[in-house]
Amino acid sequence: MHSTSSTGSEQGAMEPLTRLRQSLSVVLPAHNEEQVIATTVTYALEILTPLAGDFEVVVVNDGSTDRTGEILQAMALKDRRVRVITHEVNRGYGAALVSGFEAAAKDLTFFMDSDGQFDIRELKMFFPLIGQYDAVLGYRIDRQDPWMRKLNAWGWKLLVRLVLGVRVRDIDCAFKLYNTQFLHTNCFETRGAMINAELLYKFKRDGYTFTEIGVHHLPRRTGKATGANLKVIVRAFKELFYYAYKWRQEEKK
Repeated sequence: MHSTSSTGSEQGAMEPLTRLRQSLSVVLPAHNEEQVIATTVTYALEILTPLAGDFEVVVVNDGSTDRTGEILQAMALKDRRVRVITHEVNRGYGAALVSGFEAAAKDLTFFMDSDGQFDIRELKMFFPLIGQYDAVLGYRIDRQDPWMRKLNAWGWKLLVRLVLGVRVRDIDCAFKLYNTQFLHTNCFETRGAMINAELLYKFKRDGYTFTEIGVHHLPRRTGKATGANLKVIVRAFKELFYYAYKWRQEEKK
Protein backbone atom coordinates (compact mmCIF):
# COMPACT_ATOMS: atom_id res chain seq x y z
CA MET A 1 0.00 0.00 0.00
CA HIS A 2 1.17 3.48 -0.77
CA SER A 3 0.05 6.66 0.95
CA THR A 4 1.05 10.31 0.97
CA SER A 5 -0.11 13.33 2.90
CA SER A 6 -0.31 17.08 2.47
CA THR A 7 -2.06 20.05 4.00
CA GLY A 8 -5.13 21.69 2.59
CA SER A 9 -3.23 24.87 1.76
CA GLU A 10 -0.61 22.96 -0.22
CA GLN A 11 -3.24 21.11 -2.22
CA GLY A 12 -5.31 24.24 -2.74
CA ALA A 13 -2.46 25.88 -4.61
CA MET A 14 -2.41 23.18 -7.29
CA GLU A 15 -5.99 21.97 -7.57
CA PRO A 16 -7.45 22.24 -11.08
CA LEU A 17 -10.80 24.00 -11.32
CA THR A 18 -12.55 21.12 -13.06
CA ARG A 19 -15.81 19.36 -12.37
CA LEU A 20 -15.74 15.87 -10.94
CA ARG A 21 -16.01 13.33 -13.75
CA GLN A 22 -17.43 10.53 -11.64
CA SER A 23 -20.81 10.60 -9.92
CA LEU A 24 -20.82 11.23 -6.15
CA SER A 25 -22.83 10.08 -3.14
CA VAL A 26 -22.48 12.22 0.00
CA VAL A 27 -23.39 10.33 3.19
CA LEU A 28 -24.32 12.38 6.26
CA PRO A 29 -25.14 10.53 9.50
CA ALA A 30 -27.40 12.64 11.72
CA HIS A 31 -28.63 12.25 15.29
CA ASN A 32 -30.53 15.10 16.95
CA GLU A 33 -29.11 17.80 14.67
CA GLU A 34 -32.27 19.89 14.19
CA GLN A 35 -30.38 23.15 14.73
CA VAL A 36 -27.86 22.61 11.93
CA ILE A 37 -29.09 19.88 9.58
CA ALA A 38 -30.95 22.18 7.17
CA THR A 39 -27.92 24.46 6.91
CA THR A 40 -25.53 21.53 6.39
CA VAL A 41 -27.60 19.92 3.63
CA THR A 42 -28.44 23.21 1.88
CA TYR A 43 -24.78 24.24 1.90
CA ALA A 44 -23.72 20.85 0.52
CA LEU A 45 -26.18 21.20 -2.37
CA GLU A 46 -25.00 24.76 -3.06
CA ILE A 47 -21.30 23.87 -3.07
CA LEU A 48 -21.56 20.60 -5.01
CA THR A 49 -23.87 21.81 -7.80
CA PRO A 50 -21.07 23.52 -9.80
CA LEU A 51 -18.45 20.90 -8.81
CA ALA A 52 -20.20 17.58 -9.41
CA GLY A 53 -22.55 17.02 -12.33
CA ASP A 54 -24.21 13.91 -10.89
CA PHE A 55 -24.51 13.70 -7.12
CA GLU A 56 -26.85 12.80 -4.29
CA VAL A 57 -26.93 13.66 -0.59
CA VAL A 58 -27.91 10.63 1.52
CA VAL A 59 -28.79 11.63 5.08
CA VAL A 60 -29.18 8.85 7.64
CA ASN A 61 -31.45 9.97 10.47
CA ASP A 62 -30.22 7.67 13.24
CA GLY A 63 -33.15 7.60 15.65
CA SER A 64 -33.33 11.35 16.27
CA THR A 65 -35.85 12.38 18.93
CA ASP A 66 -35.97 16.04 17.87
CA ARG A 67 -37.18 17.58 14.58
CA THR A 68 -34.24 16.30 12.49
CA GLY A 69 -36.36 13.74 10.63
CA GLU A 70 -39.19 16.19 9.96
CA ILE A 71 -36.78 18.79 8.55
CA LEU A 72 -35.09 16.22 6.32
CA GLN A 73 -38.31 14.84 4.90
CA ALA A 74 -39.37 18.37 3.93
CA MET A 75 -36.00 18.93 2.20
CA ALA A 76 -36.23 15.63 0.32
CA LEU A 77 -39.65 16.62 -1.04
CA LYS A 78 -38.20 19.86 -2.40
CA ASP A 79 -35.01 18.43 -3.94
CA ARG A 80 -34.81 14.91 -5.36
CA ARG A 81 -31.03 14.89 -4.88
CA VAL A 82 -31.70 14.60 -1.14
CA ARG A 83 -32.45 11.07 0.08
CA VAL A 84 -33.37 10.27 3.67
CA ILE A 85 -32.85 6.93 5.41
CA THR A 86 -34.50 6.59 8.81
CA HIS A 87 -33.50 4.41 11.73
CA GLU A 88 -36.50 4.30 14.05
CA VAL A 89 -34.17 3.92 17.04
CA ASN A 90 -30.60 5.09 17.54
CA ARG A 91 -28.31 2.30 16.32
CA GLY A 92 -24.95 4.07 16.53
CA TYR A 93 -22.57 6.00 14.32
CA GLY A 94 -21.23 2.95 12.51
CA ALA A 95 -24.72 1.65 11.78
CA ALA A 96 -25.68 5.03 10.30
CA LEU A 97 -22.64 5.03 8.02
CA VAL A 98 -23.21 1.45 6.90
CA SER A 99 -26.83 2.26 5.98
CA GLY A 100 -25.57 5.23 3.99
CA PHE A 101 -22.91 3.16 2.22
CA GLU A 102 -25.45 0.48 1.29
CA ALA A 103 -27.75 3.13 -0.18
CA ALA A 104 -25.01 5.00 -2.08
CA ALA A 105 -25.80 4.77 -5.79
CA LYS A 106 -22.91 6.74 -7.34
CA ASP A 107 -19.31 5.98 -8.39
CA LEU A 108 -17.69 7.65 -5.37
CA THR A 109 -18.87 7.94 -1.78
CA PHE A 110 -17.88 10.77 0.54
CA PHE A 111 -18.94 10.95 4.16
CA MET A 112 -18.91 13.85 6.58
CA ASP A 113 -20.48 14.61 9.94
CA SER A 114 -23.58 16.76 9.76
CA ASP A 115 -22.79 18.91 12.80
CA GLY A 116 -21.05 21.74 10.94
CA GLN A 117 -17.48 21.02 12.07
CA PHE A 118 -16.23 20.56 8.49
CA ASP A 119 -16.50 22.73 5.40
CA ILE A 120 -17.54 20.67 2.38
CA ARG A 121 -15.83 23.20 0.10
CA GLU A 122 -12.56 21.48 0.97
CA LEU A 123 -13.78 18.33 -0.78
CA LYS A 124 -12.78 19.87 -4.12
CA MET A 125 -9.13 19.34 -3.11
CA PHE A 126 -9.83 15.59 -3.07
CA PHE A 127 -11.23 15.34 -6.60
CA PRO A 128 -7.95 15.53 -8.59
CA LEU A 129 -6.47 12.75 -6.42
CA ILE A 130 -9.24 10.16 -6.50
CA GLY A 131 -8.13 9.13 -9.99
CA GLN A 132 -4.65 8.30 -8.66
CA TYR A 133 -5.74 6.63 -5.41
CA ASP A 134 -8.63 4.45 -4.30
CA ALA A 135 -9.42 6.78 -1.40
CA VAL A 136 -8.58 10.25 -0.13
CA LEU A 137 -8.58 10.56 3.67
CA GLY A 138 -8.89 13.82 5.51
CA TYR A 139 -7.07 14.56 8.76
CA ARG A 140 -8.03 17.38 11.09
CA ILE A 141 -5.87 20.50 11.18
CA ASP A 142 -5.97 22.08 14.67
CA ARG A 143 -8.68 19.76 15.97
CA GLN A 144 -11.36 21.76 17.78
CA ASP A 145 -12.14 19.36 20.61
CA PRO A 146 -11.48 19.36 24.38
CA TRP A 147 -8.03 18.12 25.42
CA MET A 148 -9.47 14.96 26.97
CA ARG A 149 -11.10 13.98 23.69
CA LYS A 150 -7.83 14.62 21.84
CA LEU A 151 -5.99 12.45 24.37
CA ASN A 152 -8.55 9.66 23.95
CA ALA A 153 -8.17 9.89 20.16
CA TRP A 154 -4.38 9.66 20.41
CA GLY A 155 -4.60 6.55 22.60
CA TRP A 156 -7.21 4.99 20.30
CA LYS A 157 -5.03 5.58 17.24
CA LEU A 158 -2.06 3.86 18.90
CA LEU A 159 -4.22 0.93 20.01
CA VAL A 160 -5.73 0.43 16.54
CA ARG A 161 -2.25 0.61 15.03
CA LEU A 162 -1.04 -2.05 17.46
CA VAL A 163 -4.02 -4.39 17.14
CA LEU A 164 -4.97 -3.97 13.46
CA GLY A 165 -1.82 -2.52 11.88
CA VAL A 166 -3.72 0.49 10.55
CA ARG A 167 -1.43 3.50 10.14
CA VAL A 168 -3.13 6.77 9.23
CA ARG A 169 -2.85 10.26 10.68
CA ASP A 170 -6.46 10.61 11.86
CA ILE A 171 -8.47 7.39 11.96
CA ASP A 172 -11.80 8.92 12.96
CA CYS A 173 -11.74 12.08 10.87
CA ALA A 174 -15.23 12.20 9.34
CA PHE A 175 -14.13 13.61 5.99
CA LYS A 176 -13.21 10.74 3.67
CA LEU A 177 -13.74 9.90 0.00
CA TYR A 178 -13.85 6.28 -1.17
CA ASN A 179 -14.59 4.43 -4.38
CA THR A 180 -18.10 3.07 -3.86
CA GLN A 181 -17.08 -0.32 -5.25
CA PHE A 182 -14.94 -0.94 -2.15
CA LEU A 183 -17.87 -0.10 0.12
CA HIS A 184 -20.24 -2.36 -1.80
CA THR A 185 -17.93 -5.37 -2.05
CA ASN A 186 -17.21 -5.58 1.68
CA CYS A 187 -19.47 -6.55 4.54
CA PHE A 188 -18.99 -4.07 7.37
CA GLU A 189 -19.77 -5.55 10.75
CA THR A 190 -19.12 -2.93 13.43
CA ARG A 191 -21.90 -0.54 14.37
CA GLY A 192 -20.29 1.93 16.76
CA ALA A 193 -17.25 4.22 16.77
CA MET A 194 -15.08 1.32 15.55
CA ILE A 195 -16.42 1.71 12.00
CA ASN A 196 -13.55 3.85 10.67
CA ALA A 197 -10.95 1.41 11.97
CA GLU A 198 -12.82 -1.43 10.26
CA LEU A 199 -13.05 0.49 7.00
CA LEU A 200 -9.32 1.19 6.98
CA TYR A 201 -8.37 -2.32 8.06
CA LYS A 202 -10.35 -3.94 5.24
CA PHE A 203 -9.17 -1.28 2.81
CA LYS A 204 -5.54 -2.10 3.63
CA ARG A 205 -6.21 -5.85 3.63
CA ASP A 206 -7.66 -5.67 0.11
CA GLY A 207 -4.59 -3.85 -1.21
CA TYR A 208 -6.15 -0.47 -2.00
CA THR A 209 -4.16 2.78 -2.04
CA PHE A 210 -4.87 6.11 -0.35
CA THR A 211 -3.51 9.57 0.19
CA GLU A 212 -4.14 11.98 3.09
CA ILE A 213 -5.02 15.69 3.05
CA GLY A 214 -5.36 18.11 5.94
CA VAL A 215 -8.80 19.70 6.34
CA HIS A 216 -9.86 22.41 8.75
CA HIS A 217 -11.87 21.44 11.83
CA LEU A 218 -14.36 24.03 13.04
CA PRO A 219 -15.70 24.57 16.57
CA ARG A 220 -19.01 22.83 17.24
CA ARG A 221 -21.71 25.50 17.29
CA THR A 222 -24.67 23.52 18.60
CA GLY A 223 -25.60 20.09 19.86
CA LYS A 224 -23.51 17.67 21.88
CA ALA A 225 -20.83 15.28 20.68
CA THR A 226 -21.27 11.64 21.71
CA GLY A 227 -17.77 10.37 20.93
CA ALA A 228 -16.55 10.83 24.51
CA ASN A 229 -19.58 9.03 25.98
CA LEU A 230 -18.46 6.12 28.17
CA LYS A 231 -20.92 3.69 26.51
CA VAL A 232 -19.56 4.68 23.08
CA ILE A 233 -15.96 4.14 24.22
CA VAL A 234 -16.67 0.76 25.87
CA ARG A 235 -18.51 -0.42 22.75
CA ALA A 236 -15.57 0.58 20.55
CA PHE A 237 -13.09 -1.35 22.72
CA LYS A 238 -15.29 -4.45 22.74
CA GLU A 239 -15.73 -4.33 18.97
CA LEU A 240 -12.02 -3.78 18.38
CA PHE A 241 -10.86 -6.87 20.24
CA TYR A 242 -13.78 -9.09 19.20
CA TYR A 243 -13.49 -8.34 15.49
CA ALA A 244 -9.70 -8.25 15.40
CA TYR A 245 -9.74 -11.86 16.62
CA LYS A 246 -12.62 -12.83 14.30
CA TRP A 247 -10.99 -11.36 11.19
CA ARG A 248 -7.63 -12.99 11.93
CA GLN A 249 -9.30 -16.38 12.33
CA GLU A 250 -11.18 -15.91 9.05
CA GLU A 251 -8.00 -14.96 7.21
CA LYS A 252 -6.25 -18.15 8.39
CA LYS A 253 -8.83 -20.33 6.61
